[in-house]
Amino acid sequence: MNTVSRWFGRNLLRVYAVVAFTYLFIPVAYTFVFSFNDSGKSNLIWKGFTWANWQNPCGAPEVCTALGNSIKIGLLATTFATILGTMIAFAIARHRYKGRSTTNLLIFLPMATPEIVLGASLLSLFLVFQINPGFWPTVIAHVLFCMSFVVVTVKARIASLDPRLEQAAMDLYANERETFRRVTLPLVAPGIAAAALLAFSLSFDDFIITNFNSGTMTTFPKFIYTSAARGIPAQANVIGSAMFFLALAIVIIGQFVSRKRKVS
Repeated sequence: MNTVSRWFGRNLLRVYAVVAFTYLFIPVAYTFVFSFNDSGKSNLIWKGFTWANWQNPCGAPEVCTALGNSIKIGLLATTFATILGTMIAFAIARHRYKGRSTTNLLIFLPMATPEIVLGASLLSLFLVFQINPGFWPTVIAHVLFCMSFVVVTVKARIASLDPRLEQAAMDLYANERETFRRVTLPLVAPGIAAAALLAFSLSFDDFIITNFNSGTMTTFPKFIYTSAARGIPAQANVIGSAMFFLALAIVIIGQFVSRKRKVS
């Protein structure tokens, strides 16, 4: 008994990590395995192995149309949210002005507001201005809630910068513009990239706000929701698995590049 207790005492963190990661990755594993299911119209029961779903991921009706809409919205929302959020982050982190604390509070509000409240409020606002739900209202809605996450992520990166690096550049006769372009921006770039990836993930994954403001347009999460009752098509599992492995590859490459920079 004492031996077992000592073993758990030494390895409790490892055991917890294994259990936690197993719990997290079981749905991912299920999605990946059922992407090879020879299911036909329903993908609730395993019926046999096939490569056909990966060879023709657009085989299910509307799945690739929905995916295309989600990618377009995600890219546009990420672009606008990253640009606006980065500028706001620099303004908050680098400047003292009247209303700075209020700006900080307003930035956190979309993050703290329940999505169903935010989605319904935005829909009401669009209808007041006689703007019908659709593609662009969805993009605007996604920019609104993604921008807060960009600001928080980039602001944390700016706060961690060593101001002596910029001071050294100015001591070497670099003006403010050159210092920003050659020193500040490269140092903040990993934070901006991380914020952009986070914004795209949030936009691509969103269902509640999208459901309120997209009208008849179908995005990938909406397609999954409407297909769930009859069994999500195996092609949707293919796309979900591919997106997961793509995100995993980006993270691994980012870590590899970061480690290589530290070594050099």
